[in-house]
Amino acid sequence: MAIGILTGGGDCPGLNAVIRALVKSFYQKLPGEKVIGFLDGFRGLIDNKSVNLKTQDVVGLLPKGGTILGTSNRDNPFKFPVMVNGKLEFQDVSDTVIANLQKHNIEVLFVIGGDGSLSIAHELSLKGVKVIGIPKTIDNDLEATEFTFGFDSAVRTATKALDMLHTTAESHHRIMVLEVMGRYAGWIALYSGLAGGADVILIPEIPFNWESVCRKIQKRKAEGKHFSIVVVAEGAHAQGGERIVAKYIKESTDPVRLGGIGQVVAEHLSNCTGLESRVTVLGHLQRGGGPTPFDRILATRFGVAAVNAWLAGKYNVMVALQGGKITAVPISEGIKKLKLVPLDSEIIMTAKATGISFGDD
Repeated sequence: MAIGILTGGGDCPGLNAVIRALVKSFYQKLPGEKVIGFLDGFRGLIDNKSVNLKTQDVVGLLPKGGTILGTSNRDNPFKFPVMVNGKLEFQDVSDTVIANLQKHNIEVLFVIGGDGSLSIAHELSLKGVKVIGIPKTIDNDLEATEFTFGFDSAVRTATKALDMLHTTAESHHRIMVLEVMGRYAGWIALYSGLAGGADVILIPEIPFNWESVCRKIQKRKAEGKHFSIVVVAEGAHAQGGERIVAKYIKESTDPVRLGGIGQVVAEHLSNCTGLESRVTVLGHLQRGGGPTPFDRILATRFGVAAVNAWLAGKYNVMVALQGGKITAVPISEGIKKLKLVPLDSEIIMTAKATGISFGDD
């Protein structure tokens, strides 16, 4: 008997911490069995590329970013890109995945990923594969869990960037615009903006009014504050406007790549205020580096809870943080909808109470 592990989707701090927890917890309970790690996400299952994981293989992984197994967000076995006669086609190769799992005598497959990877896991479960999901995304946008590991680390990176942008903004009397990730959710922008002392936070959940944002900057200028800090989520957009799409990647499980709103905001604010503006796009810096203590602990708790769920006979579930405790919910519930920032969020109310504008007043 063996268990399988793979990491799918974008990388983030804490993936290695989960792998470590899964391996250590498994061998504590079943020292004579086997852990097989599939390489590069679902691609490893499709191509049958794997490694045996022992406890010595996970030594030192807790503070290490990324994933020792590799990952990919372009290898959906139910929609696998194949070139046929020079044309891109998508084929269902899920039966190959199932056959490879059977070759390794995999009892259960642990899938560590976001909504895309967990959706694939759910589809595999409908074909009889026993799966357990572990939620991972810096965007913190999975409804069934209060937090996902990777989010706190991304907020740390964005907050540190804001701390550094403050000094150069004040020195040169500029508007500094920081564009952060998050896709259709504004959690990273909201938390880092509040922690980093932003003057304006623009998030997808609150379409902003250009006049309102300009008015906020002009008011600061009139008060003798000749610099401003603006945090904008990549999915933010003006009232009546569209999200800015950087590119489309057809073969990806997440084909839409948002990005570019930061430059649009900076140019508009320069024109309406007369102040110079600069843009910083953090991009993949938010995914890199080691996890924060919070993410290390959450990832470890998720890994141990996933093994315990399997030992308790629970399948086709996702571990989740609810009410401060780790529980297990059906994967279908975990991927049912994205968790967006509520408009009545206490964090939004706190930010507004300290004078931060969301461009909606």
